[in-house]
Amino acid sequence: MSHQAAFRALTDFFLELGLEPSALAPLLDKAQLKSCQAGEVLLAQGGKQQSGFLLLNGLLRACHYLSDGQQRCKEFYFPGEFCLLYSSFLSAEPARYQLEALENSTLVVVPLSLFELGGFQRAELSLLRAQLRYKEQKEAFLLLKSPEQRYLWLKNHWPHWISALSQVQLANYIGITPESLSRIRRRLNLS
Repeated sequence: MSHQAAFRALTDFFLELGLEPSALAPLLDKAQLKSCQAGEVLLAQGGKQQSGFLLLNGLLRACHYLSDGQQRCKEFYFPGEFCLLYSSFLSAEPARYQLEALENSTLVVVPLSLFELGGFQRAELSLLRAQLRYKEQKEAFLLLKSPEQRYLWLKNHWPHWISALSQVQLANYIGITPESLSRIRRRLNLS
């Protein structure tokens, strides 16, 4: 993706959020285009989040690593999404999750200090509202649906998740073992 196309995507994204046009100059001045390799860490678990990331292509995730090596995946991020750990952003506390690239990716790094400038308030409020809606939907997804319903919901509403993520990643997100996911998939294919 060209530098010009990347920054056009950044401009469009923030204008749709309600960014004041007068704030475009600082945004474009401070934001940086970045290419990263699969496995690259964008924010280490325990680190201080100083930037958000508009994903242009590739795949990112937020994952918590336990001391015994287990992983707890919080979220996956796909092109067009803004990758930000909202709790760390709002509280300025160390990140409980690590942000990392799952595949080679291109993104725009946006310093979070920009949100302190005038003209960013509506965009910040829009981001926070969208995140609150998303969190409520995710809560209902995890608490009110069976594992089979969760899989079907992803398959019907976010099919790109099914095609982009491994069975282990999907099972982890749904909250079941890969073996349980295999049984669900077999059962659904038989009916």
